[in-house]
Amino acid sequence: MFSNAIQLFSINGFKIRLDPSWFIIAALVIWSLSQQYFPSILPGASQTTYFIMSLVAMLCFFASLLLHELAHSVVARSFGVEIKNITLFIFGGVAELESEPQSATAEFTIALAGPAMSLSLAFGFWVLAQVSSIAYPAEAPTLVLSYLALLNLILAIFNLVPAFPMDGGRVLRAYLWHRSGDILSATETAAKSGRTFAYLLMAFGLWSLFQGAVVTGLWQLMIGGFVLMAARSSYQTQLARLAFDHKSVRDLMTENPITVGPEVTLSEFVNKIMLQSGVSFVPVVDAGMLLGHMGPAVLSAIDRENWGSIRVGDVFSGLDDASAVAPDVSVQDLIALIGKTGRRKFMVVDDHKLLGVISLSDLSHYLQVFEFARHHSRRYPG
Repeated sequence: MFSNAIQLFSINGFKIRLDPSWFIIAALVIWSLSQQYFPSILPGASQTTYFIMSLVAMLCFFASLLLHELAHSVVARSFGVEIKNITLFIFGGVAELESEPQSATAEFTIALAGPAMSLSLAFGFWVLAQVSSIAYPAEAPTLVLSYLALLNLILAIFNLVPAFPMDGGRVLRAYLWHRSGDILSATETAAKSGRTFAYLLMAFGLWSLFQGAVVTGLWQLMIGGFVLMAARSSYQTQLARLAFDHKSVRDLMTENPITVGPEVTLSEFVNKIMLQSGVSFVPVVDAGMLLGHMGPAVLSAIDRENWGSIRVGDVFSGLDDASAVAPDVSVQDLIALIGKTGRRKFMVVDDHKLLGVISLSDLSHYLQVFEFARHHSRRYPG
């Protein structure tokens, strides 16, 4: 998700990373605070004072976001859920879970840990602001601390909105999961609430744009779009996790795939196999032994006028670990391999024998069938 993120440091085994998009929101926050907010509540100060106040406020706020995500991460680890990274980015911060919680209780507790931390920080900053006001009433330190108290309070309340995958949406999913025992159904309902909230936020964004509040409107549209994509992705991820649970490559592969021999010319391969059969990834087999595969990448490197004289055996891609998987590899591991390599099609091989082929489209088709069958069984039980 954050392939360009920079690792800053580690805290108790949690890798803290910074996505380049963070610099955009950091600059916007500093500009907004130094040009508008602090000048309006502390008139007459120098521009340098406003800038320092804004910089301190921005850094403390993102430190608050980091503590919010660390709270999630520490509690998640206590329930056996490992955290890959904690990444700060344009929309705040996110703790990247290696897996989903194994119970509704774990989900509920992990989800509430972040808002609880934000509420604690809000109270802490408020107390510091009260202490500061005694010595420095209406001065820069007091105003910055008051701002941080308010911001953390808003962060806690906003995150408790029951819109998945926000914290409140995860609390909602935990409740639905506990009540029904069906995590996928709970995720589907919670994701619908997330999509509804996203559409409302985007509608407010459009309304703000028409009212002339360009920055506010664009920001609401961006956050709404992010929540919308995240809600859809979360449901699809949970659906895939359930559909592919305990499934191996052998279970979903296409057996007896179309193959080509090394003696076939490229013209024959294109006209009689690729075009007639509608396939683009074709294993090369000779006397029952798998040699490699053919595909558009190989053909594109050869001039078309030479296809009649060049044979498959002269140019095919050889058998390697990148294009082959064992039949007992789990589908979840295959999905991880697809994400890591970007390769979409694989040969299923056992001791240099071709057992079948499997592709990303095979997984997508199975997922669609699984979802359809599940909804059908819920609508027409028995």
